[in-house]
Amino acid sequence: MKIQERTGAGAGRSAAPVQPSVGDRLPSPPRERKPALAALAVLLILLGALGATMLVLRAGDRVEVVKVTAPIPAGGSISKSNSTSVMVADDPGIHYVKWEQFDTIKTYKAVSAIPAGSVVVGEMFAKEAKLPAGKASVGVALKEGQYPSDIKSGDSVAAYRVGTRSAGSSDASDNDSSSSSSNALIAEARVEIVTKDSDSTVSTGSKSLTLLVDEADAAALASAASAGEVAIVRVPGK
Repeated sequence: MKIQERTGAGAGRSAAPVQPSVGDRLPSPPRERKPALAALAVLLILLGALGATMLVLRAGDRVEVVKVTAPIPAGGSISKSNSTSVMVADDPGIHYVKWEQFDTIKTYKAVSAIPAGSVVVGEMFAKEAKLPAGKASVGVALKEGQYPSDIKSGDSVAAYRVGTRSAGSSDASDNDSSSSSSNALIAEARVEIVTKDSDSTVSTGSKSLTLLVDEADAAALASAASAGEVAIVRVPGK
């Protein structure tokens, strides 16, 4: 009796579908190989690596050159006080002044004003200073008190006539002198060179300036300078 019950119970079950075993799966179709694309990918990788290498090598090809740290006026010279050395990428198309050429370039004159921060190239300097059209250089000898104590090359200045008439002049003449002394001989000029005048034992406090002025104003300034009647005042540059 027990045997029959078991048989009957088994007969009432539905037959489960037979799942294929792992080993019985159909094989996937073989992938199509594309050797041309693989070769192209390898070529691109090699070209990228080569380009990066060239950039690194190019960046390493640097030279030490002269850089201006303070403005240099037209006709001025470069010096250790207004320049320094910097490293730049070498470029045959740019005529950099190399730091090893400093002793030579300091004997040359600036063709035009050079602003601070400029990297020096050969075209900025000439053996002989060339004045801009319509300009003149005038030398002025000054005593202490007739110029700002910290005056330097590149400053913008105005020149005034100073001094008094002789004791025998009339009051009207004195008034005229006072009126004329309040007017600037030169409204704006550029200091090209500053030279301190002193002997070996005593400092006189005198200085000689070379001013770049309009050619039309040069005669009046030179006349007043020869009489020692010039005072220099720093003014804002244009």
